[in-house]
Amino acid sequence: MTPLAPTVTKYFRVFLPKDRGFSHHTCETYSHALRLFLIFAATKLKVKPSDLFIEQLDAKLVLDFLNSIEETRKNSSSTRNSRLAAIKSFMRFLEFKKPSMMEQVRQIQLITSKRHDVPLIKHLTLDEVQSILNAPDITTRLGIRDRAMMHVCFAGALRVSELVELPIKNVSLQKIVSIKVIGKGRRERCLPLWKETAKDLRSWLAVRGAVDTEALFVNADGSPMSRSGFSYILNKYVRIASKKIPSLVARKISPHQLRHSCALIMLQATKDIRKVSLWLGHADISTTEIYLRTDPNEKLEAVESVVPPSLRRGRFKAPDDLIASLFC
Repeated sequence: MTPLAPTVTKYFRVFLPKDRGFSHHTCETYSHALRLFLIFAATKLKVKPSDLFIEQLDAKLVLDFLNSIEETRKNSSSTRNSRLAAIKSFMRFLEFKKPSMMEQVRQIQLITSKRHDVPLIKHLTLDEVQSILNAPDITTRLGIRDRAMMHVCFAGALRVSELVELPIKNVSLQKIVSIKVIGKGRRERCLPLWKETAKDLRSWLAVRGAVDTEALFVNADGSPMSRSGFSYILNKYVRIASKKIPSLVARKISPHQLRHSCALIMLQATKDIRKVSLWLGHADISTTEIYLRTDPNEKLEAVESVVPPSLRRGRFKAPDDLIASLFC
């Protein structure tokens, strides 16, 4: 029997961050999924997580775990699939470290993801975005920061992790103000900013002051802004903006909706999905095609380009007075 603990340590301390170059956020996501699985396994096998053995992690245990998180934690099929993906990633790492586990790992790799509905993405209209960006009090330091932070997030279509981890050294204040973003897969992209966004960014840099961090955006204590901190700030201004924009009432807006909103506005303006994909930093253009499903203008152009069939028209004639009275 082979202890599990040393392999888990190598996976999270060496393989994911160093060998694969995964971001801190991705490592945290995988860690959370594996933590849930190991707690479940330890509880079911009545041992401490540190006393688990690799040979005990079989396909049946994984399936029991997936059923459990759906039933007890009420996880959606999408969440269930992401937990399964994290477990499979660990198992792929395991089979190279311990070849005798290849058959056991193969059985786990054969577990299929669940099909689930893929809803249209949630986004904001340009009027809603403008109302939110106008909500901060820009006569105060924190108001200037909040306006600049939300504006950069929207204009750059940034993921929240890209925003809060953006270092000040990656901001270029040359003739064309731009930011250099490191996205998923450690892929870099350089994004020019609108003049309005650049103006808000310059205003923030003027009052940011000397703080002991490289992060562009900091909290009231001078520490880097956190993901949860930005989400809280965004929803604070959503509540303020909802007083003028009824469609925002009682809505919880995630930072990712700013990214979706920018992508849709850009698609409607350029009509070029390739440019949108480059702006968002997608590795595969097929990922960007979710915006084609959401944008009604794309379907409207298709409808207007086709001549509809010419059909014979007529009026319904009721067979008797009783049926006729039902249509009155």
